[in-house]
Amino acid sequence: MKTIAAAAAAFLSALCTLPPAAAAQDVAGDFDYYVLALSWSPSWCATEGRGRDEAQCDPRRRTAFVVHGLWPQYEDGWPADCRTAERDPSRRESAAMADVMGSGGLAWYQWQKHGRCSGLSAQGYYAAVRDAAAGAEVPALLKMLPRDVTLPAGVVEDAFIQANPDMTRNGITVTCNGKRLDEVRICLTRDLQPRDCAPDSRRDCAGALLMEAPG
Repeated sequence: MKTIAAAAAAFLSALCTLPPAAAAQDVAGDFDYYVLALSWSPSWCATEGRGRDEAQCDPRRRTAFVVHGLWPQYEDGWPADCRTAERDPSRRESAAMADVMGSGGLAWYQWQKHGRCSGLSAQGYYAAVRDAAAGAEVPALLKMLPRDVTLPAGVVEDAFIQANPDMTRNGITVTCNGKRLDEVRICLTRDLQPRDCAPDSRRDCAGALLMEAPG
């Protein structure tokens, strides 16, 4: 009996010394839907961008929403940093995305972290970002906000639903940075059509949010 117990103890001890199993690598193209993240530029500029002298924060541009990213999602969780045989975009290709994403640097980062997981080429991913952004109509009042306002997150959602009748409240999430509006995140099918978000992507902010006017 002592011999069996000693052998069992030795076996358990050996298990404890084995290296941890490597995490499974996310597979490019293996995902369920997208999240289109639209960042409220005045909030980002107030907290980060102006201190870095970012071009999108130039008050003459009056930038409202920019695309933060188009993120492949699982029904529970999301892939990131996938391996892909597709080549990286050129600096020129990334810089050309500044009109919708604010900067070429952000476009490059989003390709590296999320675009590779789409299974698309870099050009295909950037085209999908443009198509997704073009399909999500930004409410005119928010786009041309004339002054700073404080609004409940639900009002922002309602404005997007009114401008995009195919969207539902469960398909839009409003996030915040402190008391400021941070992002509006819109869930889309792989064909870039509106759909409800999975439960782990629904994290609406509570209370009123400051929206500083562009410029």
